[in-house]
Amino acid sequence: MNVTVIGSASGVSPEERALRDLYLEHGPALYTYVLRMLNGDTHRTEDVIQETLLRCWNKQNLADGEGMAVRPWMFRVARNIVIDAHRTKMARPLEIGGATWLAELGAEADDIERMLSSIVLHDALQALTPAHREVLEATFFADRTTQQAATALGVPQGTVKSRVYYALRSLKTALEDRGMH
Repeated sequence: MNVTVIGSASGVSPEERALRDLYLEHGPALYTYVLRMLNGDTHRTEDVIQETLLRCWNKQNLADGEGMAVRPWMFRVARNIVIDAHRTKMARPLEIGGATWLAELGAEADDIERMLSSIVLHDALQALTPAHREVLEATFFADRTTQQAATALGVPQGTVKSRVYYALRSLKTALEDRGMH
């Protein structure tokens, strides 16, 4: 963190020295406190600390004097800045990020693409022989092993395996004929 504060590097006024000393003394603890309130957002934390020090500068509360404890005052000011920023954010309509609408548009396109793909797949399945369609339904769509499908269909496991192989080849050809790759 840079300790150079308001004003130029040459000709440091007593107020600037007092502000720098105040920052050096209370800055690390204030930083940790605000960082915790902002869930680790370092950029916003630095902004809050800067605003707190500016308010301290404007109020001329740069040193403990006249019974005023500066540290609790700074923590309270920082806390109030965080709360005010949160309230302001909640009062505004929800901001939409730059890519949010694009992601939503992509999601809609994905839904349409999925629907069209399912229509093409259904059409391609209709082009298969009944035995091939039946074996794919008994294995892939019913989520069964070849042994379980063989039992359900009442045919040997080897027959199920060969039908699945040829059914998938036929399905691939049917999908390619319909423009699916």
